[in-house]
Amino acid sequence: MRWRQRRGTDPGAGPSGDCSAYEAYGEFSGESVELYTTIQGVELDQMAETFFDFEDCTGIDVNLVGTQEAETQINVRAAAGDPPDLMIIPQPGLLERLVSDGYVLPASAEVEANVDEFWSESWKGYGTIDDVFYAAPLMASVKGWVWYSPAEFADKGVSIPETWDELLTLTATLAEDSTATYRPWCVGFGSGDATGWPGTDWVEDLVLRTAGPEVYDQWVVGEVKFSDPEIRKAFEEVEKILLNPDYVNGGFGGVESIVSTTFNDGGLPILDGNCSMHHQASFYEAQWPEGTTVSPDGDIWAFLTPKYDAAAGDAVTGGGEFVAKFVESEAVDAVQQFLATDTWANLRVDIGGVISANKGLDPSLASSELGRAAIEILQAEDTVFRFDGSDLMPAAVGTSSFWTGMNDWVVGTVNTDQLLAFIDSTWP
Repeated sequence: MRWRQRRGTDPGAGPSGDCSAYEAYGEFSGESVELYTTIQGVELDQMAETFFDFEDCTGIDVNLVGTQEAETQINVRAAAGDPPDLMIIPQPGLLERLVSDGYVLPASAEVEANVDEFWSESWKGYGTIDDVFYAAPLMASVKGWVWYSPAEFADKGVSIPETWDELLTLTATLAEDSTATYRPWCVGFGSGDATGWPGTDWVEDLVLRTAGPEVYDQWVVGEVKFSDPEIRKAFEEVEKILLNPDYVNGGFGGVESIVSTTFNDGGLPILDGNCSMHHQASFYEAQWPEGTTVSPDGDIWAFLTPKYDAAAGDAVTGGGEFVAKFVESEAVDAVQQFLATDTWANLRVDIGGVISANKGLDPSLASSELGRAAIEILQAEDTVFRFDGSDLMPAAVGTSSFWTGMNDWVVGTVNTDQLLAFIDSTWP
């Protein structure tokens, strides 16, 4: 999907409109740059829109290739000598592995200058390995939202919980109405080769809330084991919801259906009244069908996973994406540079469904009140924010044994002790 195709412009025609914002990138008429990503569907179409004027003014054809298998296929393609020009990488652990294998090239000075201007040092640090800067941040998400229907909560006379214990009490109350087609929670771990990551998000939220940020930091680097009491407690709290057959996936097939239900579809039964709550990041806003109103008095709204201790401060987990270069080219540098600007961030957020931690982003452009709230959380100086733990862990754990272990756990292949011992055994 390209601007010329959409607008019906003659492919041989020159740029139309004002190109002053794109003059710095140069002119690359007829050149093509492949941008490889796990993003698909509506989100991929929305990303394509952000390149219409860029393509018009620079002459670069940005070829977006989206597949759920990108995280595994990038290794195959790179090893075969056929890497994409650029890839949107969703885990710092995967980025580090690709760099160590010699596949990723350092970013240009222009890309790094944009990151220095528009991003915090911590975000730049996620794309820096052994003091060499490789990958520019792109989009971001605040994880740990619990999506729900305000109208349903009002009809049932229940309120937003302020603590984890209150959330468990709310779940038990809603479960009194459980039927073959209704449960309080709907859950989906399915995500192609990445199936299992939504389960790790549950655990990470609880580790941060029950054990605190210092233990969280020690955990993601292996100084605190999965089997240690602080981490085991988080799994035990998650187990109270995910492994209770009275609590999850009415209509889908119960606990055993969690792995076969995609994360994209996981929360949609809220709209049909088949579940009441769905745990997923801010980017899930893009999964609601067209016409769904996301607001406190709309069809759908969300609250953050509550604190474990009512006296504790706000603490949230989040994720992000990074654009890495595999092929040396001035046109490739131009695309990577553009993606690191406030111009791109404002274009993408204005289209809707996503947010960014770019400091030049105007929060008012967010497509919903939830998006604005998430941006404010990312920008707030007093928020305790930690990057998604599985994304920071070595790939052998974070995007492998932790993911697959969560799948085995919910289908009953392993118990909690076996799960924790298994993940610990895979740490490099």
